[in-house]
Amino acid sequence: MTPESWDVSRLRFEETAPPALTAALRTEMDRRWADAVRANPTLFDGPVAALTGLERDGADGLLVSWTPLTYRFRVLRGIPDAPALAGLFVAVLQPCDEGRLLVGRMSPTTVAPGRWQLPGGTLEPPDDGAALDLDVLRRHAARELAEETGSDTPADALVPGPAVRDAGGSLGFLFSAPPRPAHELHQRYGELAHAEIEAGVDPEFDRMALVASPAELRALPGPSASYLGLVAERFFGA
Repeated sequence: MTPESWDVSRLRFEETAPPALTAALRTEMDRRWADAVRANPTLFDGPVAALTGLERDGADGLLVSWTPLTYRFRVLRGIPDAPALAGLFVAVLQPCDEGRLLVGRMSPTTVAPGRWQLPGGTLEPPDDGAALDLDVLRRHAARELAEETGSDTPADALVPGPAVRDAGGSLGFLFSAPPRPAHELHQRYGELAHAEIEAGVDPEFDRMALVASPAELRALPGPSASYLGLVAERFFGA
């Protein structure tokens, strides 16, 4: 699938029932998840919000159908005749005051080792059965930004941006953070990484970079999230 991006001013969510799995599919899913955990013991079968349907509502509206699942359901993508499921995620455009854009490289213990991406992560279902809405997305984006970069921007300071669909079919919601001085971004990330390493925890980002153009992004060593080039072109007006 070719990554896409849409400007969205009207966003609606509809919760649906989890997909029904045959006993054979569930057994195969559990087996593949166990193999994945043996290969990467840091994997955690925590709650996620999965995309089950997407409908464009005019030029600037989206109706998103979703269901609460856990991470192990991701391995269904590689199983023939399994339900087609994609993820929901949030990501933050964090510029510095010189106009460069912050990107991070995923550490070896994450689900995408070595991949460059924006600060962000897979969306979790709201607590206590609350409705999924823009405020939930915004709070989750602020938390991911702080956990990965050390920049504790308040959720209400994040400005909603476009939605993106990556090459795997996952749907992401972008937010823009207020610019910060470049030295402050480096300092906050460095302090966070140092504290986590001292505590015996691998940072989610093992490297941070500030890029000034799509060309600089492409020059970074290693792969990038499939949506990142498209987002960079929009951000830099390329």
